[in-house]
Amino acid sequence: MKLRVPVILLLLGLSAVGYEYHRFAGTPLKLPDEGLVYTLSPGTGLRGISRELTAQGLIPYPAYFWLLAYLEGNPRGLKAGEYAICPGSTPRDLLRQLEEGRVIQHALTLVEGWTFSKVMETLRADDRLEQELIGLSDPEVMARLGYPGEHPEGRFFPDTYRFPRGTSDLSFLRRAYQAMVQMINEEWPKRAPGLPLSRPYEALVLASIVEKETAAAHERAEIAGVFVRRLKKGMLLQTDPTVIYGLGEDFDGNLRRQDLERDGPYNTYRRAGLPPTPIALPGRASIHAALHPSPGDALFFVARGDGSHEFSATLAEHNEAVRRYQIKH
Repeated sequence: MKLRVPVILLLLGLSAVGYEYHRFAGTPLKLPDEGLVYTLSPGTGLRGISRELTAQGLIPYPAYFWLLAYLEGNPRGLKAGEYAICPGSTPRDLLRQLEEGRVIQHALTLVEGWTFSKVMETLRADDRLEQELIGLSDPEVMARLGYPGEHPEGRFFPDTYRFPRGTSDLSFLRRAYQAMVQMINEEWPKRAPGLPLSRPYEALVLASIVEKETAAAHERAEIAGVFVRRLKKGMLLQTDPTVIYGLGEDFDGNLRRQDLERDGPYNTYRRAGLPPTPIALPGRASIHAALHPSPGDALFFVARGDGSHEFSATLAEHNEAVRRYQIKH
């Protein structure tokens, strides 16, 4: 049976289209040498995506990508987000990337020793986060997180967190809160015996003081040991960072004798025991040190001026160390 000329032409046309389609699907996209960031906005349909890719010069015809999604993918399963399209990617690769939601993961670090006010300042300045907490007070933020009545200081684990653009500041904080809960729940059952700490929250308080007292990793457990022994003996902790925290915005960078004499819940020169809340974000090492303090008899320490400390067992030894390292001649 002979085929008529129009049928032959139709078959030839279809085979040509099929060839062009398959070549399109497997040919690398037209990308700059460094690749391209493509943002798929929420609510954008397949036709809109195809037109955007064509407008940006990535593909020659929108119909081809539309056809690719219907033939080889899930046209209703393309996920919104910010995508890094790497050099060499084909339309088929891009389709898989959009289906799997392999979006760019940004990074933001909460630093050991930061206060909650510094955390919130950092989150509010980050335009990659969706801002839901602007204008809220600290108690209101904690209520939005689902922990009304809790003081926010020290509740968030300092670490580097990765997140897609558009993540809310509330979601970011919730992750950091849960990370701290997990950390303290892992460390608390393994604590050294005989600590003068009745609950995990007190460990956070002590760990935050250790965090602010030294940046030297090898000293953290020794610093914690001093504070644990003072707590056991009923001695005042007499630690400057708690006083500075209590002063808040009144602290001008110079801690004076009158500041040490001013009574307040965070003045450990006048109030016995731990302060009522942490004073900063304690990191993993400081939490571990607070729960595993070094043994010894030191009850005092003073900064040497090089980032390390001199430890002393008696007040006389301590006073001599103060004269040696801090009193200028």
